[in-house]
Amino acid sequence: MKIIAIGAVTAGGKTTVVNAIKDRLPKTVSLHFDDYSFEGEVEDFSEDVHVWDLSPLKADIEMIIRSGEYDYLLLDYPFAYQHQMIKDYLDCCIFIDTPLDIAMARRVLRDMKEATGDEIRSEMDTYLKCTRVAYVQMSEDPTSDYDYVIDGAKELEDIIKEAMDIILRC
Repeated sequence: MKIIAIGAVTAGGKTTVVNAIKDRLPKTVSLHFDDYSFEGEVEDFSEDVHVWDLSPLKADIEMIIRSGEYDYLLLDYPFAYQHQMIKDYLDCCIFIDTPLDIAMARRVLRDMKEATGDEIRSEMDTYLKCTRVAYVQMSEDPTSDYDYVIDGAKELEDIIKEAMDIILRC
């Protein structure tokens, strides 16, 4: 079984791409980082990734490996090879390099459909004052942590095709 991590900034397309590939590749399962609650969890992804206790994710990876049911496990996962607890399981890491303006627009459209103008302005203020630094850090040099980088400004179908081509070569 091949284990592939797919990363991107928030709203960079990770979940969409993972789900599309899972639907197209037989005997494929996925785990999504955002579905877990971890000890040591922090809001600021620029902090040392080792403060996160990823034991629940590791246990699920091991359970899927033991099952022998799948050819591929796709991880919607932000840390690539950085976290010691998970890195040895990974066969390949792909980063979707989505420009921050596109990711922010997607996030507002996805998460703030019912928000008021004041709530959206408050979120933009928080982004500029606090969270942008983590977004920038993650997207500054993904080549050091990932095996492949895909241009996240491409059309979705092109991103999915490129990711699938990479996965089939891993």
